[in-house]
Amino acid sequence: MSTHSASHRPVHLNLFRIRLPIPGVMSIIHRITGVLMVIGIPGMIYLLDHSLISREGYAESVAFLHSLPGRLMLFGLMWSLMHHLLAGLRYLLIDIDTGVDRVIARRTALAVIVLAPLCGLLLTWGLL
Repeated sequence: MSTHSASHRPVHLNLFRIRLPIPGVMSIIHRITGVLMVIGIPGMIYLLDHSLISREGYAESVAFLHSLPGRLMLFGLMWSLMHHLLAGLRYLLIDIDTGVDRVIARRTALAVIVLAPLCGLLLTWGLL
């Protein structure tokens, strides 16, 4: 049993007051982007199916992707994909003991956080 009494323990964690290091933030974003990709799969399957039904379905799907909600959805998926790809490569390098040093780990985590949305924007722009 601990020498500290239970009354000294925090009742709850205030997640807005916890200062995570950059690799921790990147890890949380990695999980969020994984969820976004899974949530986006049914919508993309629906658009693909709808576009293959007829010429009108194709035109409607293209029109949706060029609308603001469609562009935002496409960007969200491209950002999620790029974040997952870059973070996954970073984790693979860490698994072989490359980039484990604290300074390098922070730099690579920051690079993923910055590059993923930029690559997502480029992919979205290229697709539209």
